[in-house]
Amino acid sequence: MSRWTTADLPDLHAKTAVVTGANSGLGYQTALALAGAGATVVLACRNQAKGEEALSRVRETHPASRAELASLDLADLSSVRAFASAFAETHDGLDILVNNAGVMAIPHRRTADGFEMQFGTNHLGHFALTGLLLPSLLARPAPRVVTVSSIMHVIGRINFRDLQHERMYSKWMAYGEAKLANLLFAFELDRRARAAGLDLTSAAAHPGYASTNLQTAGPLMAGNAARARGMEVLNRVIGQSDAAGALPTLFAATADGVRGGQFFGPDLVLRGGPARSPSMPWAHSRRVASRLWDVSQELTGVTYDKL
Repeated sequence: MSRWTTADLPDLHAKTAVVTGANSGLGYQTALALAGAGATVVLACRNQAKGEEALSRVRETHPASRAELASLDLADLSSVRAFASAFAETHDGLDILVNNAGVMAIPHRRTADGFEMQFGTNHLGHFALTGLLLPSLLARPAPRVVTVSSIMHVIGRINFRDLQHERMYSKWMAYGEAKLANLLFAFELDRRARAAGLDLTSAAAHPGYASTNLQTAGPLMAGNAARARGMEVLNRVIGQSDAAGALPTLFAATADGVRGGQFFGPDLVLRGGPARSPSMPWAHSRRVASRLWDVSQELTGVTYDKL
């Protein structure tokens, strides 16, 4: 079993990190650990009230930390653009980008730009954010981008004929598609960075089964309190803590020897310490990844000029 913990984090005092969805769960634990290791950490949150609470907790735990709060709604591309612009104005570079925020198995909803909510938030929002922050990333030596996927990518398929699920919507299939898109993006970003000769590491991670508010958010949105209570019980029985679930992401973002195109998760699949994780063969399809990249640029209007 892997023994790597937050105690193994390197000194990050010279580093700046952005963590999306940092107000709770995996994102909060990731931001907390990075701040504790000395990094300047930007908590990029949609809900500013919850973000303020998270920021206060980070500062209480690590009084000397350099943590900041910024507004970011990945379901609104105007918010993504505003965040990236503000970041570039106030920071001279970015060392670590953690694409963590997401929604899971929710009722059918659309983003501010008309995209299906899970695909639009989990994939397109992060695709746009990474592209807009690319100049800040390339301003630093050996930057890393870590995109959080899920073991549920195994059920995902990219249906280019119905990316927005206008013909049929299955909340779990849509989630699997979005999480597969996260992996395809992470691997394609690595390939393009290497082909361009850029010293940028793009890796992916998943938390196994970590107990967070993701499991109950969907049922609550659907008005199903009984299912939400059932998910709470399942979380207690099966899930590991959000702090443990964040370890693969933290490993990918900071550990020595991490290479682009790698995927990390718990060594016992659902729980455990960080280790290399298997992924489905279709997550490595260069043809699908390249097409998804082109479609994502078209949908978001964000182009990766250096790639």
